[in-house]
Amino acid sequence: MLISQLTDDLIEAGCDEVGRGCLAGPVFASAVILPAGFCNEEMNDSKKLPAKKRYELREIIESVAISWAVASVTAAEIDEINILKASFLAMHRAIKKLEASPQLLLIDGNRFTPYPGIPHRCIVKGDTLYMSIAAASILAKTYRDDYMIKLHEEFPEYAWNRNKGYPTVRHREKIIQFGISPHHRRSFNLIGQLQLPID
Repeated sequence: MLISQLTDDLIEAGCDEVGRGCLAGPVFASAVILPAGFCNEEMNDSKKLPAKKRYELREIIESVAISWAVASVTAAEIDEINILKASFLAMHRAIKKLEASPQLLLIDGNRFTPYPGIPHRCIVKGDTLYMSIAAASILAKTYRDDYMIKLHEEFPEYAWNRNKGYPTVRHREKIIQFGISPHHRRSFNLIGQLQLPID
């Protein structure tokens, strides 16, 4: 079972990002402040949950959270500053949108750019350990999936409704076939080991 809180005397916000390894679309992040002692046995890292369960938990998180926020950094911004900095920027943007002020940030992972005025703790695999980080993971994942499904309506050839921009073989084949879209990350290796066709 996930731990409710790291400390008993501070207002904590769990933070996580989703979409770092994708070839297309923004990286999304979320920050979530849960009530002290909140517990839900179904909460877990979003990658370990089926889509239906993620959306069910999103409704619960949004209804019980003291404050929550979701933010993103575009593909163009990722190309400009690199994906690691973009992940931290997305988390900073989410933290800034919180209506309540956290006293401690719980960051999933081992690195983070400090947010002004708020101390943080980096926790490897934090989304499998702490409720607030798992909640942030779920919100970031579901909101990013929703965004990619909307982009799919404009660019159906890449099947983003299924692959969500991740580097599947089919996605890379479609990049070779149709070229890159405005939402692809030009600084990434978009076709991997696949071979471009010879004219």
